[in-house]
Amino acid sequence: MLSIVSAIADDAAFADLVAPFRGELHAHCYRMLGSVHDAEDALQETLLRAWRALARFEGRSSLRSWLYTIATNTCLNQIARRPKRVLPVDFGPATDPHEGPGRPLAESVWVEPYPDAGLGYEQRETVELAFVAALQYLPARQRAVLILREVLSFSAAEVAEALETTVPAVNSALQRARKAVDERLPARSQQATLRELGDERLRALVARYMDAMGRDDVDAVVAMLVEDVAWSMPPLASWFGGLAEVRVFLERGPLSGDWRWRHLPASVNGQPAVAVYSWDEAAGTHLPFALDVMTLEGDRIREITAFITRTLDLDDFSRWPEEALHGALVFERFGLPGRVE
Repeated sequence: MLSIVSAIADDAAFADLVAPFRGELHAHCYRMLGSVHDAEDALQETLLRAWRALARFEGRSSLRSWLYTIATNTCLNQIARRPKRVLPVDFGPATDPHEGPGRPLAESVWVEPYPDAGLGYEQRETVELAFVAALQYLPARQRAVLILREVLSFSAAEVAEALETTVPAVNSALQRARKAVDERLPARSQQATLRELGDERLRALVARYMDAMGRDDVDAVVAMLVEDVAWSMPPLASWFGGLAEVRVFLERGPLSGDWRWRHLPASVNGQPAVAVYSWDEAAGTHLPFALDVMTLEGDRIREITAFITRTLDLDDFSRWPEEALHGALVFERFGLPGRVE
């Protein structure tokens, strides 16, 4: 213990000490909060609290375990101050596509997309959209227990110490959390589906989607979807369910011919995705528009969650206010260019 504290003479030394844990702590905060922005705030607060408390670190647990304790309690404090985050399909019933897409709600309502670069297989499974969305429905302490025990493999005793409770209370909370999450999750994870599909078939599927969307080919897109497909576009609350409804939405909206699209393959939340760019006349180029995250069922698409990076001007659905900087920053987080010529 003394050797750790005595080695931390300045901010740079502390940064070096915690650097190996930053990525996994950020992913932990994201699972807890469902938001990249909130996760970044929680991580910064965690590191600040750790820096201030380092002299009191008694070494009874590992440094990693101590940092996770601080991060978890920081997230619990954030959760107490804000509403839970959801996806549109869990927010309300499907929308009639003839009524248009509706108006966006506050961004703080929605689960946000997460950059999965550098995450291993097991980590990717625990940031899949369905899993993160299911976590948000758990009471905060149940959420913490499930993540610490099931995702991070901490012992019941370690979790009890981190949450200042008892081992029986941890085991009881874990049992209730498992049941609640299992009721919301599909039978197979996306990682299992992707392994069965294989890299080559997955690349071909994504390429077909980009080609069909780029050509405004409604029939080709619909042919890739399952019968009970769901298509949502946070921060819009509206979503469309079923082939017939999605077809109408595509014909009246993104594939109406009023847009000029470009697409690039991406990976978001451990799932295949497509970065969508729309033509901007003023900029004379294609600028970030949305991240279309695919949830697959076999070799077909069960759900598209299109995370829109621009604010809609819904008085004229065919036009969008300029938010190039915001969109570019979002795309940069996923290793994507800020424009496509």
